[in-house]
Amino acid sequence: MSEAKRRTVGRPASAAKTSGGHSQSLVRGLTLLEYLAASPLGLALSDVAEKADLAPSTTHRLLQALQSQGFVTQENEQGLWRIDVKTFRIGNSFLEARDVVASSRPFLRRLTAETGETANLGIRDGDTAVFLAQHESPQMMRMITRLGSRAPLHASGVGKALLAWMPADERARFLDSRELARVTENTLCSPDALLAEMQQIGQQGFACDREEHAIGLHCVAACVYDEHATPLAAISVSGPVARIPESRLLALGALVRQVADEITNQLGGQVPRSL
Repeated sequence: MSEAKRRTVGRPASAAKTSGGHSQSLVRGLTLLEYLAASPLGLALSDVAEKADLAPSTTHRLLQALQSQGFVTQENEQGLWRIDVKTFRIGNSFLEARDVVASSRPFLRRLTAETGETANLGIRDGDTAVFLAQHESPQMMRMITRLGSRAPLHASGVGKALLAWMPADERARFLDSRELARVTENTLCSPDALLAEMQQIGQQGFACDREEHAIGLHCVAACVYDEHATPLAAISVSGPVARIPESRLLALGALVRQVADEITNQLGGQVPRSL
C-alpha cells in the first residue's frame, strides 16, 4: 500500500488528541454547570474556578462558551455567574420525561388540597434524596424546597422512606460505609437506632421526620414502586410542627401512603406487603 493510501485509512494521527481535548472541555463545562446549578444565588468567577480546581482564565473561557449557547448568564452588577434558561429547559424536559414525576403532579396537588401542607416528590441519588417536584402549601408559613435540592437519606422523610425499602444488603453497605452526619439535635446518627426506625417504617408503610432535617418541621413520606416492588421515588407532606404535631403524624402518614399506592397502581407498579 502506498504512503498516500495509508494516510487515508483510519483517523488522522491528531484525531485522538483532538477528541480527547474536546471531551475534556465538555466534561469541564458540564462540571461548571453542576456547581452553578447548586448555587442559585450565583458564583463569582474566582469561586467557580476554585470549586472546579481550574485556572480562572480557563474557567472564564468555558463560561463564555456556555454563555454563548444560553446555558449560563452573568449578572452585570456583581459579575456573578448563574445557570440560564436553556439549562432549565433541559432539566425540565428530564422531569417531564420521567413518568413518575408527570404522573405524580395531580396527586401532589390533591395532597396539598386535603392537608393544607406542601407536598413533595423525591428520588434517591447515591446517599441523598433529590427533590424533583413540589406543590406548595397556600399557608403564609410553609415548607418550600428548591427543586434539585438534596437531603441526607438518613435525615429526611423522603430519604428514610427510600432507605427503608432499599434491598437489605445494599442498606447494610450504606450504613457501614459512612458516618451518619448530625443535621439537627434530633437526627438519628446511630446505625442501630436507624435500623430500628427502618423496621417501624416497614410495618406502618411510611416514614416520619420529627425535626430531624430542620428544627420546627415535621414530615411524613411513603414510597412509589415499580413493577418489581422497588422504590422509584417517594412522596411527602411537610409543614411546621405547630400545624403537624405528633398527634397528627400517623393520620397524615396513612394518607400519604394511600396516595403513594395510588400512584404506584397508576404506573403499573407493585406495592410490597412488608419489609
